[in-house]
Amino acid sequence: MGVEMISQWFLRFGVLFAIVGMCLGIYMAASHDHTLAPVHAHINLVGWVTMFLAGLYYTVRPDSDGKLARIHLGLAVIGLLILAPGLTGVMLGYLSWGEPLAGIGSVLTLGAMLLFAYIVFTAPRRVRA
Repeated sequence: MGVEMISQWFLRFGVLFAIVGMCLGIYMAASHDHTLAPVHAHINLVGWVTMFLAGLYYTVRPDSDGKLARIHLGLAVIGLLILAPGLTGVMLGYLSWGEPLAGIGSVLTLGAMLLFAYIVFTAPRRVRA
C-alpha cells in the first residue's frame, strides 16, 4: 500500500462503491426493475457507509494503522466484491453459484467487521493533557 495511510484507501474505496451503488440505483429507477434492490443496499451500506466510516476512524486514529488495519481493508473489499455478485445471482435465480458466493462474501464481510471491532476496542487510550 506504500506510504499512504490506510484511511485514504478506505475513503477511496468507499467513494468508488458509492458511485457503483448510485449507478445501480439509477439503472433500477430507469428500468422500473427493482429486483436488485438488496444488492444496491449492500453496496451502499457495506461499501460506501462502512468503508467511509472506517476511513474516517483511521484518519482520527492513525495509531491504529498497522497490519490489522490492512487485513481489515483486504477482507472488507474482497468480501464485498464476492458478496455483491453472489447476491445478484441469488436475486436473479442463479442459486447454484449465487448462494455460495453470497455466503463466502458475507462471512468475509463479517470477518472484516469483527476485526474492525477488535481494532476499535483495543485501541490505546489517549492521555488528555
